[in-house]
Amino acid sequence: MKICVHGIGYIGLATAALFANAGHDVVGYDPNERLVSELRAGNPRTTEEELRTFVLDALDNGFEPADEPVEADCHLVCVPTPYDEESQMADLAYVEAAGRTVAEYLRPGDLVILESTVPPGTTEDAFASVLENSGLTAGEDFALAHCPEMVLPGNITYEIVHNDRIIGGIDTASTDRAVALYEPLVEGAIHRAPDATTAEFVKLTQNAYRDVNIAFANELARVAHDYGIRSRDAIALANVHPRVDVLQPGPGVGGHCLPIDPWFLGQSSDSLDIIESARRINEGMVDFVAELLEGEVGPLAGTSVAVLGVAYKGNVDDSRHSPGLRFADLLRAVPAASGTEAEATATDGGQTGHDTGVDVRLHDPYVDDHDGSLGLVDLEDALRDADAVVVTAAHDAYRDIDPKMVRELVSRPLVVDTLSCLDANAWRDAGFDYVEV
Repeated sequence: MKICVHGIGYIGLATAALFANAGHDVVGYDPNERLVSELRAGNPRTTEEELRTFVLDALDNGFEPADEPVEADCHLVCVPTPYDEESQMADLAYVEAAGRTVAEYLRPGDLVILESTVPPGTTEDAFASVLENSGLTAGEDFALAHCPEMVLPGNITYEIVHNDRIIGGIDTASTDRAVALYEPLVEGAIHRAPDATTAEFVKLTQNAYRDVNIAFANELARVAHDYGIRSRDAIALANVHPRVDVLQPGPGVGGHCLPIDPWFLGQSSDSLDIIESARRINEGMVDFVAELLEGEVGPLAGTSVAVLGVAYKGNVDDSRHSPGLRFADLLRAVPAASGTEAEATATDGGQTGHDTGVDVRLHDPYVDDHDGSLGLVDLEDALRDADAVVVTAAHDAYRDIDPKMVRELVSRPLVVDTLSCLDANAWRDAGFDYVEV
């Protein structure tokens, strides 16, 4: 089949490669001309070696990155759906723009599949309406279905093939055609949803479930601190029960799914309760980490803190909605101590003052800070003379750090391990005060 993938960012790129490597004629359209040029030159934007190889194989197999869309038997839409904090609604601008583009090239008999994560009802309502600007009618002149992506960053080339898929069309014929497209490529089971709205609901349910369960673990961690016990010991013992499976606490959640997707369930419903509480708990974990830190060092103003990990999880390069970045922003918002040089500088329009109460040094071995916007520094620069080390991403590179080397650089031997990813005994043996979430 001739397939046009609209949006070749992280998910769209892997999706386009999947179909190209399976023998389809694939054009990957993206309005970002620089992204397209990099792909044409064989430089996909990823640090995942398996995904890079997967994409390079696809380019050898005829995958064509393009800055113009084309007519195709199937249009696959894989564009972002950010959350608008002000309106508290999903921002469907990218989805609707992609729909308008598809409408210009849509022909009778074509298949359109929306993979983007969207609020329930989007495929059958807003997206279908935009597509019908073509003069064609969804379900009569062209097939329309929703098949949400279900992959884990860092393991995308395996999961895009082996994970089960949920497919729901706006009618039976649309579901049948979408299933026929994916079935030869996917080794996981394909599940037919009753309709597109159910398929959308399922994806949001999966991410909300994970968010709620992480929030439960995080709440247990806070309660355990009140009792002076280690939450992870209690959780491990609780999980001995055959019907209990509590997750592990941490500094919150990040990425492009868990902090956003649960809110989409409330787009046309006023019934969110547990989900809202879970979001509040997980977003508030950076405040709890700051409380733990302050309990060790006293007032934070005037301290230097090395924050290790701006990726939202271990061993990935994705910093979207990162707990580490949120924690850094929280520290930067600490007012400068009265009478400090920073406070004095604030009076003449300097960049210091009430936003520089804490000297924050950010490090991450995976995240690419090519434009310097994150302000990442080398590990030694982050650690030198720091009053505390706070680990906010469970990178393998951090597990392998020699605590004795760190002890020689820092001014105070304190580490706050928000993910319990370090060897606590080794750090204590090196003279550190070791604190867990």
